Amino acid sequence: MTLALLGIAIAVLLHLRVPVAFAFLGPSLVYMATIGQSTGMSLRHVTNAAASFPLLAVPLFVLLGTLANHAGIAERFFRFALALLVRVRGGLGYVSIGTSLAFSWMSGSAVADAAALGKVQIPAMLRHGYTRRFATGVSASSSLVAPVMPPSIPAVIFAGLAAVSTGALFAASVVPALAITVGLCIVVYILVRRRETVETGAFDAAELRESAKGVLLPMLAPVIILGGILGGLFTPTEAAAVGVVFIIIVGVLQRSLSLRGFLTAVTEAVTTTAGIMLIVSTAALLGYILARERLPQMLTEVALSTTSSPVMFLVLAALMMLLLGTVIDATAILVLVVPILLPIAAQYGVDPIVMGVVLILALMIGLLTPPVGTVLFVTAAVSGTRIGEVFRGTLPFIVPLLVIVLTVILFPSLVLWLPGVLGL
Repeated sequence: MTLALLGIAIAVLLHLRVPVAFAFLGPSLVYMATIGQSTGMSLRHVTNAAASFPLLAVPLFVLLGTLANHAGIAERFFRFALALLVRVRGGLGYVSIGTSLAFSWMSGSAVADAAALGKVQIPAMLRHGYTRRFATGVSASSSLVAPVMPPSIPAVIFAGLAAVSTGALFAASVVPALAITVGLCIVVYILVRRRETVETGAFDAAELRESAKGVLLPMLAPVIILGGILGGLFTPTEAAAVGVVFIIIVGVLQRSLSLRGFLTAVTEAVTTTAGIMLIVSTAALLGYILARERLPQMLTEVALSTTSSPVMFLVLAALMMLLLGTVIDATAILVLVVPILLPIAAQYGVDPIVMGVVLILALMIGLLTPPVGTVLFVTAAVSGTRIGEVFRGTLPFIVPLLVIVLTVILFPSLVLWLPGVLGL
């Protein structure tokens, strides 16, 4: 009964558009007070959740993404990809996906990707005869590569919660991220092959050479960051710090990062990090309450009595993530469900790395689904398009995303292959 009342209170607050952190915090404080716990004890649970060394990488990776955005790196990637694929039919669709893939090695956030690239990609596609629905759909969908491809902020959070190697989780995410890229490209091919209104351009070797110069230095960033992590030279936190310094140097050398741009990037990173950590902290208090009410044990008993198949367990977990992702922020969901689902996964013999990849993939699809759908709102804002139109544009691209989630569940060796090769 207590859990039901707590759930109803949180659901009502979320429905009233109360920020997720406060929707969790209010009912949790009331619960703690009713069982005789002091406010100081409650706040201790909140602050302890933020005092995590692995989570120290989060603000640095966020800063890395904002600096890359204000240094104009996203625009450089777009210019180079456009010069390379200008003669390909539907080339701008592939350019959008390829640019998102390249920028994902630095951003780690779908929202940052959608904001930085959407304002460049969408107007360019509209000028070349693409429909607004297609332009916003491919731009929003391709941004989901960022939180899957390392350095992934959700992966850092999951690794900290599950006490698994961040480097191993990063390595395991590479194949699914590349699969997402290929799947989105297939959808683009199907959608544009018969559209006569889609324009192509003339190949310009001089433009290709000039644009290539602009991306040579930025492309070293993922080599330094991921190479350092996977090679054992840096911890993820150290790699993020090195990446930040490198992007600042690139911005200065290419004269694209002004002092004003730097300060704006820092401000954005601080604001974003504050939001993430507030959600992590308040969700941790709610997680303590759920553990005290023995919810993990109850769910374990239900799951084991329902199915003995690890595959079915992962399917059910993915479906739960898809549903929760439509109404709650992905960070909050991870903090809440990881401590609950990991013991159950262990009962089924599911590798925690596989579990992490499945949860992250499923949660990211929630960024494209209303009513929360953060990426939908960001894409709509930067393109001046109605939310419904953006969502309809993303529908064809959700299909390969779902197929990839199911493929990872059925063939977990696909995600464990690269960590095994690298000895992680």
